[in-house]
Amino acid sequence: MMKILIGGGGTGGHIYPALALARYAQARDSSVEILFAGSAAGLENKIVPAAGFKLLTIPASGYGRSFKQLGRVLKDFLAGIRRSLQIIEEYQPDVVLGTGGYVAAPLVMSALLKRRPVVLHEQNAVPGMVNRWFAPFARRVCLSFAGTAEKLPCLSRPLFTGNPRASEVGALSREEGCRHFGLDPGQKTLLVYGGSRGALRINQVITAYLKNNCLPEGARMIYVTGDIYYDEVMAELGAAPDRVQLYSYLAEMPEALAAADLAVTRSGATTLAEITALGVPAILIPSPNVVDNHQFYNALMLSDRGAAVLVEEKDFNKTRLKEEVSRLLGEPGLLDKMREASKKMAVTDAAEKLYQCLQEVAV
Repeated sequence: MMKILIGGGGTGGHIYPALALARYAQARDSSVEILFAGSAAGLENKIVPAAGFKLLTIPASGYGRSFKQLGRVLKDFLAGIRRSLQIIEEYQPDVVLGTGGYVAAPLVMSALLKRRPVVLHEQNAVPGMVNRWFAPFARRVCLSFAGTAEKLPCLSRPLFTGNPRASEVGALSREEGCRHFGLDPGQKTLLVYGGSRGALRINQVITAYLKNNCLPEGARMIYVTGDIYYDEVMAELGAAPDRVQLYSYLAEMPEALAAADLAVTRSGATTLAEITALGVPAILIPSPNVVDNHQFYNALMLSDRGAAVLVEEKDFNKTRLKEEVSRLLGEPGLLDKMREASKKMAVTDAAEKLYQCLQEVAV
């Protein structure tokens, strides 16, 4: 029996890969025990228990970019270490997996103090601050993108595993996706969403795009606004336009991606893992409001290989969207090339590779 303690959260990009790994581990060996540690304020507090796993909360807060927050951050960090030491002492994990985000810092620090093996998983092309800090002290730093290794500190032990989320979605077919949403596989389907929290600029552009009847004739759209933007979007549109299925939140995102001929979305790590696993051509609009501009570099990994079109948010507007969607949906041969390039980037056995790594370093 192996006991795994997983820490990380704040956004879906840190949580969904961890859940994918947890589900895979228990499917491989029902005796494996999984415990999550996260923040009471992060998305993990909702998502992890809903997935059927136990979550213990620890004090933690993000630094942001203001020195005014430093006192609070240090206070929470020390409190988080005290709580994490208590959790480790009581749970006695064989291995601790940190998936990034500020909440992972006190847990990983405590695991090192307790001399427990630590494995880190980095989802993005540019390593996050917490993973950069602890990379030299971890047994392994598992990467979603091979090129991330050169951005790690000296003495790190990188291992290219891919993102475990890809392992959960890669088997879905287009027919399954279309059937789930009642779509005709013969029609072009455009999927629009702004990541786990939604995106203001994407919603602004899409509402303008729809109000001006820019959706190509015969094409359909699955449009996910994000919970906090749904009412605003509906007030702007009045009602969901013809040929548009509109949602505030969509749990069945893998099915939506399987049905899509083209996606318009952010370039968070989980999103790209799902896109490449299914080989979905994409127009990527990186969020400019993330640490180290990592979404831009995530998107660049795909655009440089011909798997996606990268449009920076400052250049993203109704006219540019109309041009790109019409061009891509109007050229099936180009979409096929993008689809092939995307699938070549997928690591559909990522969960197995990460699980093997945990087994190798476990106490």
